[in-house]
Amino acid sequence: MNRKMTTTVFSKRMNKINLSFLLLLIVTGYFVNPAMGQLQGAWSSADGIESRTIIFTATNFSCAVYQVNNKNFIGTYGGSYRVEGTSILETQEFNTFNSSLIGVVHKSEFHINGDKLIISNNGKEISFRRVDSGMPGKLAGAWLITGRMVDGKVSSITPGARRTMKILSGTRFQWIAYNIETKEFFGTGGGIYETTENQYTEKIEFFSRDGNRVGATLSFDFAIESGRWHHSGLSSKGDPINEYWSLRETIGF
Repeated sequence: MNRKMTTTVFSKRMNKINLSFLLLLIVTGYFVNPAMGQLQGAWSSADGIESRTIIFTATNFSCAVYQVNNKNFIGTYGGSYRVEGTSILETQEFNTFNSSLIGVVHKSEFHINGDKLIISNNGKEISFRRVDSGMPGKLAGAWLITGRMVDGKVSSITPGARRTMKILSGTRFQWIAYNIETKEFFGTGGGIYETTENQYTEKIEFFSRDGNRVGATLSFDFAIESGRWHHSGLSSKGDPINEYWSLRETIGF
């Protein structure tokens, strides 16, 4: 291959790489708004009594308030969001503190300085420290349950007003069951997780239905099959779980 041909091939490869990188930036929010990329991941705030963990994906978020030592769940809220300048515009899908905020665009101001995030609203500031930036991120994202294995066959679940969402950063997770139309809240739990080649392990830090499950460590088999997360094992009650989850953006949410 002569020098001219080599240069041409190299240029085409670089163009493909640059295009792929550009698409990645657009999908993750870095290109549209660098601040959205900076927000992504998990953040934590603790005052010695209460802990507050907030998880941001490219388009969704959840915040949970709880007491680890007392195994006490206090409340949670979350939904979708977008960033405009230094403002976070939230459209909440669930809120156990104030259900009247569900479906309403709620505005907060934020500032990031290194690993510190300050969110202010109505004159009140909350300071968070960064837990992770969405890495290692095998399962980072906002997922909705879309299938369950029943009698050896996958039974499809179509998300609607009634949703079960699992939102993950690189190391933190939270699942939430709720109804955006009736504003009902059915339950939540979350904590720390990690993945190996085919194992997903979580340690529960809060659980709204039963505080006695706080501190439990659960391991599951997991695999990404045709873009869906196949999750199987035993629940904290010992019940079999065999579920399929899809990223929200892949199903139009």
